[in-house]
Amino acid sequence: MSNFTNSTTLAPSATPSLTPVPLCPSWAVCLGYIGVACAVCFSNFGSAWGTWKSGVSLCHTGVRHPKSIMKNVIPIVMAGVIGIYGLIVGVILGQGVTKPTSVRDNTYSVYTGMAHLASGLCCGLSGLVAGGCIGIVGDYGVRSVGYRASAITLFPATAAEAEGYTQVADGEEAAEGEGEQISGSDDQNKLFVGMLIMLIFSEALAL
Repeated sequence: MSNFTNSTTLAPSATPSLTPVPLCPSWAVCLGYIGVACAVCFSNFGSAWGTWKSGVSLCHTGVRHPKSIMKNVIPIVMAGVIGIYGLIVGVILGQGVTKPTSVRDNTYSVYTGMAHLASGLCCGLSGLVAGGCIGIVGDYGVRSVGYRASAITLFPATAAEAEGYTQVADGEEAAEGEGEQISGSDDQNKLFVGMLIMLIFSEALAL
C-alpha cells in the first residue's frame, strides 16, 4: 500500500513544467515598423531612380526639341507616383501598430508584425523595381521621340546623310520646312504611344 502511494505521488513530479511563450512580446513592434520603413524607403528609392533617368533624358531632348518637353514629362510624373504608393502603404501599416496598454501589456502579436513586415517588403521592392523600369523605359523612349522630332537620321540611306553619320536640323523651322519625310510626325506618335504603353504596364508592377 505504501509503495502504491509513493508511486502515485511521484508520477506528477516526473512531468516537466512548460512555460507558456508570450504571443505579444515587446520586440514584435520592431517587425511592424521595419515593414513601414521598407515600404516608404524602397518605394521612394525607386521613385527617385525613375525620376533621375527620365529627367536626364528629358533635359537632353529639350535642347533640340523644346516643344516635346511637356509631352515627354509623363515618365517623371509616373515615377513620382510610386513614392506616393509607398507613403500610403506606410501610413496604413503604421496605424496598424498598436501601443501597449496603461499597465504595459503588449497587444501587438508576432503574427501581426510578420504580416506587416511582409506587406512592407512587397510594396517597397515592387516600387523599387517599377521605378527602375519606368526610368529605363522613359530614358530611351524620350530620347527616341526627341531624335525623331529633331529630324536625326541614325541610319543614313544616302551619301549626303552618311556625311557625319547623322543629319540634324538647325532648328524646328528647318525640320518643318523639309516636310513629313524628315519630321516624321506619324512615326513620332507611334514611338510615343509605344513608350506610353510600356510605362503604364511598368506602373502596374507597383500596384
